[in-house]
Amino acid sequence: MTPLTPREQLCAYGRRAVELGLVIGTSGNLSAREGDLVAVTPSGVALDRLTPEMCPVVDVEGHLVEGDLQPSSETPMHLAIYASTDARAVVHTHSVFGTVVATTMTELPPVHYNALLLGGVVKVAEYATYGTPELAANVRAALAGKQAALLANHGGVTIGASLEQAFEATRLLEWLCEVYVRGLSVGRPAVLTEEQLAAVVERALNPPSFPRRA
Repeated sequence: MTPLTPREQLCAYGRRAVELGLVIGTSGNLSAREGDLVAVTPSGVALDRLTPEMCPVVDVEGHLVEGDLQPSSETPMHLAIYASTDARAVVHTHSVFGTVVATTMTELPPVHYNALLLGGVVKVAEYATYGTPELAANVRAALAGKQAALLANHGGVTIGASLEQAFEATRLLEWLCEVYVRGLSVGRPAVLTEEQLAAVVERALNPPSFPRRA
């Protein structure tokens, strides 16, 4: 099977984002980097209505290289992330539980050990108007050493070595946020300590071996 091009991947994962309720209307945006070029979803188009040719391509300086539509207004944030990380894909959504946490908390604590897959505590970037250099800078700071960040009163962003990886990180982020929010309706969610998280890492690095039956 021929691998999907970056623009085709944007369409495929854009549809999944809508199907899973991670975005609504024309909100949310995705991008994928190859070398010094970045394919990004366009501004003002619902992610489940994209076709590959609709997706603009820009260089890492933000100059339009290919496409007739304008890149997403959040392209500066995507480019800032690429400039400061080794990410090859960025997913930004306005998911319900992620946005709830982003409007009420300064960070998402590790209430489940799978938070380690995102770097542990997920920080909430300080609020700034969408599409601005200020927001890009705030997100860069919140993402330092992490695979995910929340944006105050806005949504969430995840990164990965591929769109598949970044999208799965988005799904995990939303699940962790939902667990935390639903936990609050029952009581105060327990937060894993650094020692407990370190034990999980140790277990993952040294899994048990099971002797073969004679």
